Amino acid sequence: MKKILLYTTLLFVPAAATVAQDKLWTMEECMQYAVEHSSAVKKQTHASNTSQAEYISSIGSFFPSVNASVQTQWSYGRNINPKDNTYDNISTFRNYYYAEASIPVFNGGRLINEWRKAKVNHALGKNDIQKAKDDLALKVLEAYVNVVYYQGLVRFSTEKLDESNHTLYLTRRKEELGLMGKADVILIEAQVATDDYVHTFNSNQLNMALLTLKEHMNYPYGEELAVDTLIRELNYIPMNESIEDIYAYASGSNPTALQATHGLKAAKMDYLIQKGRLFPTISFFAGVNTNYFKDLNFEVTPETRPEEIPKSFSTQFENNRGEYFGFTLSIPLFNRLKTITEVKRARNTMRIAQEQQYEVFRQLETAIEKAVTDRDGYAKETIRMEKKKMSDEFSYQVTLRKFEEGLMSPIDLQTSANTLLESKANLLQRKLLYIIKCKEVDYYKGTPLVTGN
Repeated sequence: MKKILLYTTLLFVPAAATVAQDKLWTMEECMQYAVEHSSAVKKQTHASNTSQAEYISSIGSFFPSVNASVQTQWSYGRNINPKDNTYDNISTFRNYYYAEASIPVFNGGRLINEWRKAKVNHALGKNDIQKAKDDLALKVLEAYVNVVYYQGLVRFSTEKLDESNHTLYLTRRKEELGLMGKADVILIEAQVATDDYVHTFNSNQLNMALLTLKEHMNYPYGEELAVDTLIRELNYIPMNESIEDIYAYASGSNPTALQATHGLKAAKMDYLIQKGRLFPTISFFAGVNTNYFKDLNFEVTPETRPEEIPKSFSTQFENNRGEYFGFTLSIPLFNRLKTITEVKRARNTMRIAQEQQYEVFRQLETAIEKAVTDRDGYAKETIRMEKKKMSDEFSYQVTLRKFEEGLMSPIDLQTSANTLLESKANLLQRKLLYIIKCKEVDYYKGTPLVTGN
């Protein structure tokens, strides 16, 4: 297989920055910093923790619910005497104890479907964290590349402005010697003014690109941010990659695809839950209770028989204890059509989720095909732009020499210089676009955008 190298190029590392800056931020470091300091990622993490708690709660629904209660009561005046169950004017103290457990036996499958929905939502929450990280990393990648691009343009425009100023100096000297006319000087001065404007414009665009990068990174605006603008050696190896294979992998692993898949599963579970509300529910319950009673007006006299003396708390607690169990059957008959409406709403939501998944998968396949095509196209364009830039550099040097010898006009020199500047800018742009598309294709193939992510 033929291997084509895209040569290493140092775009722009100012001498002052090299000395003053101890830190040059690489693309990966910028993306990692952005992910670690992103408020959106942190909020999504908290939302995922909530879905995890709901998932644990759904597991707990399979266990019985146990309730216990204690009741204390003082009664005065006419009330029931528990000795003979007759009404009497007495003052009493009562103490009741209850403990009951219940568990659903059948509820139309809602319990298991609620657990399955919570499980899907838990997976969706974790996937949303990854998607938030990836979306942010892609924004940082684009902003980073824009900074590198405009730094390159600033370097190119600086070089061209310096060359134009040098040419203007030589032209003025030749005018003084009578070798060139005033019109030639005016044309070169106009070119210097144009180059100065282009340099100022590129500098402003670079400042805006840096602000955008800092914004995406959540980086302090007052601190210096120097990016690593060294493009390493890029290897372009033509590959017959199957878009279908990349899509088959991405459809089951890409966060965007998983988001649509989990959303459809959750909608299906919700539809089954709502349908389960149309069925009867059966619950089993069992419990134990006891009580303690004391007549506050009772006094022991010589005539009091032993059996009339109130029993102690422990004796009554044991003797009054009772156990029970049973089943509860609840049949939904009519609730003003609310259940039917909820079932229809859940069914329509599920159908919408199906269409959403189809649309997401279709867009994913298109994006993969476009990324692969663009990557290969930019690689080929980069190779050809390398050759064109070398040719334009040679042409400019020849034109400059002929201009200095008086064989070329200022317009010819200006045209050649602009052509060379355009070639440099186009070459830089193609290289950076190629890097972006390589990252994008690798991302669809499963390579993380951020190391360790």
